[in-house]
Amino acid sequence: MKKSSLFLSVFLAVSFILLTQALYIVKETERAVLLRFGEVVYADVPPGIHLKLPFINQVRKFDARILTLDAAPQRYLTSEKKALIVDSFVKWRVKDVSKYWTTVTGDEQTLKRLLSQRVDTGLRNEFGVRTVKEVVSGERDELMNDLTSQLNAIATDELGVEVIDLRVKKIDLPSEVSESVYNRMRTERERLAKELRAQGKEVGLEIRATADKEKTIILADAYMKSEQIKGNGDAQATSIYANAYNKDPEFYDFTRSLKAYQTTFESKQDILLIDPESDFFKYLDKSSPK
Repeated sequence: MKKSSLFLSVFLAVSFILLTQALYIVKETERAVLLRFGEVVYADVPPGIHLKLPFINQVRKFDARILTLDAAPQRYLTSEKKALIVDSFVKWRVKDVSKYWTTVTGDEQTLKRLLSQRVDTGLRNEFGVRTVKEVVSGERDELMNDLTSQLNAIATDELGVEVIDLRVKKIDLPSEVSESVYNRMRTERERLAKELRAQGKEVGLEIRATADKEKTIILADAYMKSEQIKGNGDAQATSIYANAYNKDPEFYDFTRSLKAYQTTFESKQDILLIDPESDFFKYLDKSSPK
C-alpha cells in the first residue's frame, strides 16, 4: 500500500513537471518561435496556450509592440560639405520572427546596433546629396518618408523587423561652426544696430532742422505782424495827435509840455541847466502869479 502510494506520488509529480514543461503561453503583446535543438520548427507561434515536447522543443518570445531606437547623435556632411549634428530616432517592431531569430538570435541590443548602422548609412547618403536649406526646410518630411521606406525594405529583408517611422529630433551645427555662426550673427546685428542708430540720428537732425526752420519762419512772421501792428498804432496815434492839434493847437502844446515836464523831472535828483527865457518854461511862467 505504501509502495503504491509512493509510486502514485512520484507519477503525479513527474506528470506535473512534464505538463508544466509542455505547456507555454504566448501573450497578445508577444511573438514566439518554436525550436527543436536550436532549429526553427514553428516560425510564428500565435497568441494563446500551446504544447511542446518537454526537453526537446524550446520557445523564444519577443516583444511584438512598437519599440523605439534612440540613435546617438551623428555628424553628417551636406552636399555643400557643411557639417551637421543630427539626432534621430526609429520606431520599429518584429515582423519576420524566423529571420529575427536567425539574424540576431532575438537579442534586442544586437538588433539595435545593426539597425543603428543602417540608419546611419541611410542618413549619411541622403544628407550627402542635399543642401542645408533642403535638410532643415519643408523637404525634411519628404526626406524622412523616403528614407523610412528604404530603411524598412532593408531591415525587413536583412533583420526581420519593420521600420514604422524614422524621424530627426534635432539638427545642430558643430560647436566650432556654431561659435563662428553666432559671432557672424552678432557682428551683423551690431552693424545693423549702428546703421539704425545712424539713420535715427540723421532723421533726428532733419526733424530738428525742420523745427528750427519753422521756428524762424514763425518768429519772423510774428515780428512782421507785430511791426505792422506797431506801425498801425503809431499811425493811429499820429493821426490822433494831428487831429488834436488841428482842433486846439494851444491845448496840444500844453499837454505836450506837461508830458515833457513829467519826463524831465521824473527823479528828484535830476538837474536841468537851461535859459529861463526858453520856450520850455513857457507854460510854467504862465502858471506863476504875476
